[in-house]
Amino acid sequence: MNSQWHELNIPAALAPLYLKAALRRRVTGRELPGQGLRCWISLEPERLQAYRQVCGFADNGLLPATYPHVLALPLQLQLLTAQDFPFPLLGLVHLANRIRLLRPMGNLSGVRISVRVDNLQAHAKGATFDLLTTLDDLLGPLWEAQSRMLCRGVQLPGEPVPHMPASVDGVHEVSRWQAERDIGRRYARVSGDCNPIHLSAWSARLFGFPQAIAHGLWTKARTLAALGGHLPAANLEIAVDFLKPLLLPGEVRLLASAPGSSGSLQLLGNGERVHMQGNWQPIA
Repeated sequence: MNSQWHELNIPAALAPLYLKAALRRRVTGRELPGQGLRCWISLEPERLQAYRQVCGFADNGLLPATYPHVLALPLQLQLLTAQDFPFPLLGLVHLANRIRLLRPMGNLSGVRISVRVDNLQAHAKGATFDLLTTLDDLLGPLWEAQSRMLCRGVQLPGEPVPHMPASVDGVHEVSRWQAERDIGRRYARVSGDCNPIHLSAWSARLFGFPQAIAHGLWTKARTLAALGGHLPAANLEIAVDFLKPLLLPGEVRLLASAPGSSGSLQLLGNGERVHMQGNWQPIA
């Protein structure tokens, strides 16, 4: 899809976007919009530090690999609640996430965020699409991400495209931690992602979960923070599949390959339940 870009002066406020999301419950079409959103924003050091603390990142002078998702959230929500977007935001399921670190993300004060959607496909449980996000500075591209999203109950022509999670080989336990009962609320405060399935058992039950579940992007962030020196700072692609929700509270074990330019990772919970798995490798 060739996107046209709508340039914004400032990102939209989150509260009105969440209100729009709460009021919209119906599928209104079967085509993705062709227009994306772009905006230059300034980084907030205090917010970045709060994010590092919630996710476990050390302050090494670089943006955490997952932090651009936080910067992009207002634009993503504005795109996904626009009148021409066909699916309701509430109920979308984050199936997979791929991040590419093109250059080291240090010494940044302002960046341009771009978001668009593409790649609508039939799925056994509905329809999937890719939420595509990029981060640029004055020198050019820095970072890009692909989030695979599922909208249940949508019927598209054609056969569902099969997807097999990446295989995991040669991993051993490198860390374990407790995902506290309130981590969904703490992450929501620093990220702005206030999806009710993450905030409390009561609000999660409205969407069919017995307890609150951890944010997928917190789970990935906490994993990358635990890997620390395992991974290069740039020329790196990190792809994961979110397989089973992490109910809060819960203890998890991180298994990973030896440090290097490529490897595999897997996050296990109670009863060897696989919450997330994936790999990292140099950018092709």
